[in-house]
Amino acid sequence: YLRRRNGEEPEHYPAPHPAFGPANELRDVLGRTKGVPLFQEQAMKLAMVAAEFTPGELNELRKAMATFRRRGTIGRLEQKMVNRMVERGYEPEFALRCFNQIKGFGEYGFPESHAASFAHLVYVSSWIKCHYPDVFAAALLNSQPMGFYAPAQIVRDAREHGVDVRPPDIGYSKWDSDLEGPGKVRLGLREVDGLREADVAVLQSISPPLKPGLGVGVSHKRDIAYLFSATGTHPSLKGRESVSVAALEKLAAADCFRSFGLDRREALWQVKPLTKSKSLPLFAFADALDTGEEPPVQLPEMPLGEHVVNDYQTIKLSLKAHPLHLLRGLCDEAQVTPSNKIAELRHGRRVVVAGVVLVRQRPGSAKGVVFLTLEDEFSVCNVVVWPQVMEDHRATVMGARLMLIEGRIQRADNITHIVAHKIHDRTHWLLSLSEDGLTFRGSLARADEVKKPGPDPANFQQSSTRHPRQIRVMPKSRDFH
Repeated sequence: YLRRRNGEEPEHYPAPHPAFGPANELRDVLGRTKGVPLFQEQAMKLAMVAAEFTPGELNELRKAMATFRRRGTIGRLEQKMVNRMVERGYEPEFALRCFNQIKGFGEYGFPESHAASFAHLVYVSSWIKCHYPDVFAAALLNSQPMGFYAPAQIVRDAREHGVDVRPPDIGYSKWDSDLEGPGKVRLGLREVDGLREADVAVLQSISPPLKPGLGVGVSHKRDIAYLFSATGTHPSLKGRESVSVAALEKLAAADCFRSFGLDRREALWQVKPLTKSKSLPLFAFADALDTGEEPPVQLPEMPLGEHVVNDYQTIKLSLKAHPLHLLRGLCDEAQVTPSNKIAELRHGRRVVVAGVVLVRQRPGSAKGVVFLTLEDEFSVCNVVVWPQVMEDHRATVMGARLMLIEGRIQRADNITHIVAHKIHDRTHWLLSLSEDGLTFRGSLARADEVKKPGPDPANFQQSSTRHPRQIRVMPKSRDFH
């Protein structure tokens, strides 16, 4: 249909023998769609006109199309339709092709009204995204989990279109993502992994409400301890439980206390002394910690690499940097082409790409072909994995969080793919950014006297007993099989 619409292929309407019908009977059925049946109504009318199906036979065909996958009953009508079309003067090959197109509707087909409704939704969504990308991004984030794209990709696309996306923060954020002015989106606390909406409601019930910098430089230096005690004693709660220590830990780990003048490590340091049991009335009244006053401690600054890893572990994205930005040195050593340079390469050229795996697709209609979507700090690239390559690299294709792929550029109709020849698992590169791995070029702070032992990134596949997709350095890919 697209080739014919673009003038690359002529429209073709075979005709029956003059004794059995007019020459334009198929043009009347398929003329609007360039001779290609796109909608279920056209498939039904094609059988009615070209094969002279009766109303009862059409109803049987409709039911067979609806239950094709479960029962396979549509095959019983094949001989009837093909033979009748041949008897009326159509070529056998054309008759068989028509029936196969109808059979395809059993796997993926819908009526024209469905197509029109979907087209309307697509147009409206595209209009909103074009003119109000901030509204569009916030709405999608608040509708998760849904669809094809994860929050990290929604945020990346919004930032590429000029939206100022701001991190979740206890002093600014609501539960949902919200607008802070034209072109400015504040991520909601719903993005914090494991945080309950009820805990956020408790925190927001404090009167006077939370404000940026609460307690900083005033009488309450222990801001988080103040929150913990205030939510347990304030009359506005009306019998509701105080916010849990676990919720405060999640907020601190997600770096949500920046407006309090606390980074992730300082906030966690303040949360740790809080009792995990119910506070005694005396302590609640005195607004005190169960272990007494904590002496001032100068904590080492957390490096960017650890911040990024912790961001992905707690909110599944990072506004500070992309992991591949921190790993660009390793990519350069491996002669990896960044995604923003792929469009400059000619068709057929050999190329090496690398990225975090966002999506794996293996459609049933693709005859074993796997489609991968990889992301680096610049953009995404699409990779095609043919069945033989898939079999040769099955474990990597199905399990790796970060891949390095050798292949060739394939470009057609301004669409570019990488056809994979060799696929390498580079998940251990991600481990090198976290405390579970070794120090990567100074990215790990000396926060402890003795570093925690962990797997050697160079021998990750041999030393790790965990499946690569169980490693929480990065959120899981979205897989469609």
